[in-house]
Amino acid sequence: MKAIIQRVTEATVTVDGNLVSSIGKGLCVLVGIGRKDAAKDADWLVKKIINLRLFDGDDGKRWDKSVKDKNYEVLCVSQFTLHTILKGNKPDFHNSMGPDEAPIFYDNFIQLMKQNYSEDKIKNGVFGAMMQVHIQNDGPVTIPLESPENLPEPKVRKYQDCKITSRNQSSSSLASNQSCSSLNSEPAFKSDTAVETQDSAKDS
Repeated sequence: MKAIIQRVTEATVTVDGNLVSSIGKGLCVLVGIGRKDAAKDADWLVKKIINLRLFDGDDGKRWDKSVKDKNYEVLCVSQFTLHTILKGNKPDFHNSMGPDEAPIFYDNFIQLMKQNYSEDKIKNGVFGAMMQVHIQNDGPVTIPLESPENLPEPKVRKYQDCKITSRNQSSSSLASNQSCSSLNSEPAFKSDTAVETQDSAKDS
């Protein structure tokens, strides 16, 4: 995953002239999902966004506090063009996640942001819409991020594994499976199609 993080004094998103989201002081994050991205990439990016020390401390110390420390807001905006490659002067977007999977992945990314910070502090644009994004950059401060390769699997992957291995269990067995229920609040980053494909691979 890729992200452009901007420290802002305010930011807004409008669609067709209608205000969709707005924040005051905080972060505006442009989020790009690659076709090979998985839950571990989202987990890494969420933790970085929330914990980056981009704000001054109350004592004036520079680069000392995170958006979470300051209790500021975060406005996330989907931005598939972050995965652009150029063919001559023409942009090519085939490295971005496809339109069938990307909305599910992005929605789960937003839910993960809320789970790791606060429901009311995470704002969002409209995925796939033609948006007008107003960003009043504070500084300016702009930080590009890209999830590294060979990341360890986060807890959400355990949820997925539980979901996959439990697909053929009876309802009574599922009800008694404490390990599955304890992870039930974690977002899954795979569609049912992907899960069924894995199930088929196991059965073959």
